Amino acid sequence: MAQRTAGGNAAFHNFHNDYAHIADPNERRRLALAEIDKAPFGWYHVRAIVVAGIGFFTDAYDIFAIGLVTTMLGVVYWHTAASPSKPGYIDSSADTAIKVATSGGTVLGQVGFGILADIVGRKRMYGLELIIIIFATLAQALSSNSPSMSIVGVIIFWRVIMGIGIGGDYPLSSIITSEFATTKWRGAMMGSVFAMQGIGQFAAGIIALIVVSGFKDSLSTAKTVAACDGNCAESVDKMWRVIIGFGAVPGCIALYYRLTIPETPRFTFDVARDPEKAGEDTKAYIQGKSEGHPDEITRVNGIASAEQSLTVPKASWRDFMRYYMQWKNGKVLLGTAGSWFFLDVAFYGLSLNNAVILQEIGYSSGANVYQTFYNTAVGNIIIVCAGAIPGYWVTVATVDTIGRKPIQYMGFAMLTILFCIIGFAYDKLGTKGLLALYVVSQFFFNFGPNATTFIVPGECFPTRYRSTSHGLSAAAGKVGSIVAQVVIGPLRIRGNPTTANPSPWLNHVMEIYALFMLCGIATTTLIPETKRKTLEELAGEVPGTRNYDPAEGGLGGKGSNEVSEKDMGVDGDRHV
Repeated sequence: MAQRTAGGNAAFHNFHNDYAHIADPNERRRLALAEIDKAPFGWYHVRAIVVAGIGFFTDAYDIFAIGLVTTMLGVVYWHTAASPSKPGYIDSSADTAIKVATSGGTVLGQVGFGILADIVGRKRMYGLELIIIIFATLAQALSSNSPSMSIVGVIIFWRVIMGIGIGGDYPLSSIITSEFATTKWRGAMMGSVFAMQGIGQFAAGIIALIVVSGFKDSLSTAKTVAACDGNCAESVDKMWRVIIGFGAVPGCIALYYRLTIPETPRFTFDVARDPEKAGEDTKAYIQGKSEGHPDEITRVNGIASAEQSLTVPKASWRDFMRYYMQWKNGKVLLGTAGSWFFLDVAFYGLSLNNAVILQEIGYSSGANVYQTFYNTAVGNIIIVCAGAIPGYWVTVATVDTIGRKPIQYMGFAMLTILFCIIGFAYDKLGTKGLLALYVVSQFFFNFGPNATTFIVPGECFPTRYRSTSHGLSAAAGKVGSIVAQVVIGPLRIRGNPTTANPSPWLNHVMEIYALFMLCGIATTTLIPETKRKTLEELAGEVPGTRNYDPAEGGLGGKGSNEVSEKDMGVDGDRHV
């Protein structure tokens, strides 16, 4: 039996190279990657999902919580005579700026971390983005205004920084999960990581509920936010800081596991071109070790041999342009980025209906400030549980059987129909009909393109450009969210807004979103189906497969799915 190396953690593991006796680095690569692809699903996969999903938990927690927090900021900082005509309510431009700031930072993080992870490695970057999120989250919770700077400016600054960290988590968590996952359940693993967003939204509502209940006595003294001063205002000031600050707690728990993961064997083989090290890291997440420690002389000789023998192309700007200038490859990037862009325009735009929905179910106001905040938190929890969370987990349950592309087609098609109904029949629906369509829309966002646009870019590109391509695709999505919040969202108040009808143009905005969903159907035609295919097959490296490309070098005569138990040197029960 191979001698196990020291170090490691419970989520990602490692033991000594099984393939040290194989001289050919291409054959060693084929066997090592097949070991990952055929590994049986176990608790170590579950632990890896939780560690990778923490970033999406934090992302969703923050996005959900900020809607509650900006209301509280209005009570604390827009309560003076110098405020607009509605004391206790945050200025709409400040509210939009605070919410958009995170998306702006996220675009920078997605592109920057995506590129760096393909250059210096996944391991070196993983954990850094979580440190940024933790630091910026705590800094927000401790922010205040001053004579030279408003609270809006301070929070925007820290939210941009936090957004960079959140953005970095998109490509890193996706590709690390993808490159360590078993082929049979890779979609479910990646979907589970992304589904942590639903848990984050739910957690934000629960924390807000707990915090509001803790200050019940102080909040109950004020009938309206305009009357919330003195002890009431001080309590609200404490509340928003606790709600924001708690978002750093899960990140602190997961940080150790992220900092001690091994490098993914695919990166070590294909980019670092270090077969000795890659072989030892192959079973990193199965055996509980942080990294292998090969003999340095053997390692140096292996690197020299790999430089001459490995058939996988080396990453370079020229190779990047050669690869994506081919339509068969460029169209996939266009498909993943375009689908994510069109999705996020409507996904973030749908939140414009939140106030209407909360009012319909009786959770937008109350007899005093306590009941108002309490009802708002409960109402948001109801909305999340009714549509979003079920949609995420239905995707997890079906994505490896139905497939990514059919789910994305279905989601975009259903959303096109739903938005057309909301837009063209808005005046006839009534609030109960709008509530039903809203919940169904949330379900098909998450049992649809919101999940698949995250999964597919982490699978369909070659290892040397996988992180960069995922980052570019995700950044396109966040640009879409900015467009929704800054350009399209304000259109809803065109016309003559009144107290009874504050969004007279909302029906037309929904019609615009229906058009974006229709465009999403068109871009979905450009992406491949990735279900039950190895990453090397999707990259065109496996001879005999439909998308084999000799220029991609690859796995030699046998595909990674054709590895025998004798080649593997393990018992048959190790395979799925």
